[in-house]
Amino acid sequence: MRRRTLDTLLTAAGFIVATVLLVAGGLLTWASNFVTDNVHSQLADQKITMPSGKAIEDPLIKPYLAQYAGQQLTTGAQAKAYADHYILVHMNKASGGKTYEEVSGQFIAMSQDKTADAATVAQLGQLRQTLFMGNTLRGLLLNAYAFGTMGVIALWGAVAALVGSGLMFLLSFLGLWHRRTVPVEEEVRIGVGHAAAPAPAVG
Repeated sequence: MRRRTLDTLLTAAGFIVATVLLVAGGLLTWASNFVTDNVHSQLADQKITMPSGKAIEDPLIKPYLAQYAGQQLTTGAQAKAYADHYILVHMNKASGGKTYEEVSGQFIAMSQDKTADAATVAQLGQLRQTLFMGNTLRGLLLNAYAFGTMGVIALWGAVAALVGSGLMFLLSFLGLWHRRTVPVEEEVRIGVGHAAAPAPAVG
């Protein structure tokens, strides 16, 4: 294979890879913007204001929510902080650390016990409802956080793809330039053996 032919093949392959990376970068950028915009709009529609002041004085809450105090909840990071370090903290305090399943099981058992205190059963029923609502809201917020994280990953993937595309285009143009600097009469075969020696003159 001649050097100019090899340069041509490598340059063409470089342009193809660069184009694929450019398309991938564009698609990942679109995906990131789509996810981010949807997460923002869905959370903004809920009109949740991050707690502030005395509401976050609890040491289990303040380190995580102080930076968002008073802000409207519109990002995945805010959603995770609110779900895991505000809602869950209050749920655990209300239930003494019991989960919804544990409280629900206890409520069902006491509801079937005709000797159980009616007021206690009613309190358990209220707690059960509170935990159910808390778990539902936490699930929605954590889903928003998960999608928001996917948007961030897509953004970094887009950056990597676009940078790779730029480098491949640069290398391909350099390869094209190098090909043009090799005169046709100076081409040599590469890959197998050495160039054949000229035949001796006869006579």
